[in-house]
Amino acid sequence: MERITHNDELRRREFNLQALFIAGLGGDESAYRIFLTELSGHLRGFLRSKLQQRPSEVEDLLQEILLAVHNARQTYRVDEPLTAWVFAIARYKLTDFFRGRSRYDAFNESLEDVAELFANPHLEPAQASRDLIRLLEQLPERQRLPIVHVKIEGLSVTETAQLTGLSESAVKIGIHRGLKALAGRVRGAR
Repeated sequence: MERITHNDELRRREFNLQALFIAGLGGDESAYRIFLTELSGHLRGFLRSKLQQRPSEVEDLLQEILLAVHNARQTYRVDEPLTAWVFAIARYKLTDFFRGRSRYDAFNESLEDVAELFANPHLEPAQASRDLIRLLEQLPERQRLPIVHVKIEGLSVTETAQLTGLSESAVKIGIHRGLKALAGRVRGAR
């Protein structure tokens, strides 16, 4: 019996989603509807993991991402992995969501709560995380995605190559050049 690996499953999902999406772009409404339904399931799981403290926000953000995917559908290049393209849109919407919510939340807290928030040094990692996100957003996708997948999410170079459609050496080069560019930007910011 043939054993299906995690990587085989990722490739199968990528292929199926991409085929449905491309058929939808070609006018197949049924394929496009199935694509949106399957994509919703994947994105919902991703969003639940990111919005554990705000589960009631998952569906609203999911709809925003699906709308953004729909509105940007003509920008997709069929020679690129669909999931990387969707992930970039989802990450952008998620970052936008957190930016908007953090300003909103700060204005709805009492003055004492806000003062306490700024007085606690345990928040420095969260601030560093936001700074890192801003720095990563400045990198080209060929550098940013390998860094995110390998260095932040802990995927292997092989898994990242399969997920992004880059070769393993391109992933390694992207990480090296991206980290070098990040270091230069950090040094320049001092």
